[in-house]
Amino acid sequence: MKRKVELLAPAGDLNKMKYALAFGADAVYCGLPDFSLRVRINRFTTEDLKRGVEYTHRLKKKVYVTLNIYAHNRHLKNLPKHIAFLKKIKADGIIASDPGVISLIKKHWPKAEIHLSTQANATNLEAVKFWGKQGIKRIILAREITLKEIGEIKKAVPQVELEYFVHGAMCMSYSGRCILSKWMTNRSANLGDCSQPCRWAFRETGSLKRGMVNSDYKELSVIDDQKRFEMDVEEDNHGTYFFNSYDLNLLEHLDKLLKAGVDSLKIEGRAKSAYYLAVVTRAYRKVLDAMANNLSKKELKKIILEQKKELDTLAHRGYSTGFLLGQEPAHNFENRNNQPDCQFVGEVLESKGNLVRLHVHNQIFLDDQLEAITPEKNIKLNIKKILDFDKKSVVSAHGGNNKDYFFEFDQNVDKGSLLRKKF
Repeated sequence: MKRKVELLAPAGDLNKMKYALAFGADAVYCGLPDFSLRVRINRFTTEDLKRGVEYTHRLKKKVYVTLNIYAHNRHLKNLPKHIAFLKKIKADGIIASDPGVISLIKKHWPKAEIHLSTQANATNLEAVKFWGKQGIKRIILAREITLKEIGEIKKAVPQVELEYFVHGAMCMSYSGRCILSKWMTNRSANLGDCSQPCRWAFRETGSLKRGMVNSDYKELSVIDDQKRFEMDVEEDNHGTYFFNSYDLNLLEHLDKLLKAGVDSLKIEGRAKSAYYLAVVTRAYRKVLDAMANNLSKKELKKIILEQKKELDTLAHRGYSTGFLLGQEPAHNFENRNNQPDCQFVGEVLESKGNLVRLHVHNQIFLDDQLEAITPEKNIKLNIKKILDFDKKSVVSAHGGNNKDYFFEFDQNVDKGSLLRKKF
């Protein structure tokens, strides 16, 4: 496989951006809270964004900025200023979905590279042709389309780049255009403020329908655990069905996507931790590199298996191939969350051989065996000594006090490594 494909990773803040790039991303996507579909978990400021673009360009990589809200009139006033800012910092592209927003981008930055957000629900070749005629360079395809349809679109519109989600959470609604959050909590998913009611835990509050004795005919409502919302729901003797879908995982199908003509493989997860981002990005990077190097099928299969195991060290809701292969997708109605056997415990901020300054995220004990996650490999570590911020020897370190610890290990650990421990 010689064709170059882009690996695109999320960046919820500047630190995560650096990890995504270090662990193999060719490009990152990010945005400011007021204009992107991640309001409450987006820590970017204008200064962060400027620094992030400069940092990424030094690495000869790219930054795409999200401007993908469905705007109301009140949002329009500040958009020209924001577009001018993105032009000034030389963002590599703008991700948008609202035709009004797209027209403002074209007006205030005519040469901007515009990518059509998945929120615009491009699901057919005529839609892609239409957007191509509007000057859109890349279409982020809706998750609902199949591999066959991707190939048909690329064949019909080869000049338009295609981007496709390969990993991460899937919205139970049509490419994210969900009204549940707005209806139930007055927080709009289409303005980046989804309260994720599809993920809430609910409990039954109802009884049998009047005059019925068969449990197949229950008349009931459910209420969430925080008693924020109650709604009627139907249930049969097989259970009660809700919205919580499996997570997407297409690691084993990258060759098919490339053959179909996908130009960019996108990882979801701006709200995820740096550890999650590093493990997922590295997994896809290693498989793509193996394919590019024309490894034998046996060698490639081995790498895919190794990286599948790495992905299983992360918390997830069960994995699915979504709609890609054409069959009805499995949805996680039973909420079967995967409980990982590893825990992310810290980031190496400074390193002098085997002595490191560690930002601790979860508790670490002196007798714990740790594993360092680097862009190339995993390294098993034994702890020789823990020093607190006053340089006093201690038997454990814990996060939450916003102070770093010093660790001495039995071997060298590089700056930027992420540490985990097995349960």
